[in-house]
Amino acid sequence: MTLETRTDGNRAMAWLRNFFSAAPVRLVVLGIAFIWTLPTMGILISSLRPEDSIKASGWWTMLEHPFEAAQWTMANYARVLTTDGIGEAFINSLLVTIPSVVIPITIAAFAAYAFAWMEFPGRAVLFVLIVGLMVVPLQVTLIPLLRLYIGWDMNGTFLGVWLAHTGFGLPLAVFLLFGYISSLPAEIIESAKVDGASPFTTFTQLVLPLSVPVIASFAIFQFLWVWNDLLVALVFLGTSREVSVITARLAALVGERGEQWHVLTAGAFIAMVIPLIVFFLLQRYFVRGLTAGSVKG
Repeated sequence: MTLETRTDGNRAMAWLRNFFSAAPVRLVVLGIAFIWTLPTMGILISSLRPEDSIKASGWWTMLEHPFEAAQWTMANYARVLTTDGIGEAFINSLLVTIPSVVIPITIAAFAAYAFAWMEFPGRAVLFVLIVGLMVVPLQVTLIPLLRLYIGWDMNGTFLGVWLAHTGFGLPLAVFLLFGYISSLPAEIIESAKVDGASPFTTFTQLVLPLSVPVIASFAIFQFLWVWNDLLVALVFLGTSREVSVITARLAALVGERGEQWHVLTAGAFIAMVIPLIVFFLLQRYFVRGLTAGSVKG
């Protein structure tokens, strides 16, 4: 037996030992993932079943003959998107969510760069005050903010809910982006200064491209929070169908058609699609953006 053959055999044995030693953990993770995914699968299958089939049997019976075209239908989605107003609410949710993600990220990126690499009076105190707002309960601010909006005639407008979500998300955004931007090597910032770059140029052309992971991480947080929000939307937008978001419309459907599972599950799955797409597109940045900057040096 040659030395190369013996080395390959040792590597194979080591790989097998590592695989079987981690097998219990893998099984537990797979079991948790299966249990976590099962309700989503049930919602998806129920949303594709006719009303009579849902009333007659459970969704799992569809798995016995999954390729029978007669037991599947897209009529539920056509109904909720048109007749029940989910399509209009879906567009409203996009109109609320996208600016509510972009605005705080933009402001927080500038603020985090200033706190990390620029000197100005009161920098430490101001940073502590902003981060300290994270502990203020959201519910405490709703009534005072609503009174301001009524006085300024901003209640029931998209601008009002954009500003509300921006204010609620800004402290966390500044905290996360500051941790990442402050951990960038000082040599990079210093070299940009030596080359004559202004602070704005350094931020836009150097710091911002390097901060994509943490920006994507906060974008996931903020997008999921705003998209799934019901309380803020009800307070600042109300229940008018013209401006109601998808969560408010689903809550209304529960009261109007609580017994019609084929309608509710179709609406629920439509509400789940966009967050799933956003998470899977940005997940490669998620852990990297959250952990980067947690340890310096």
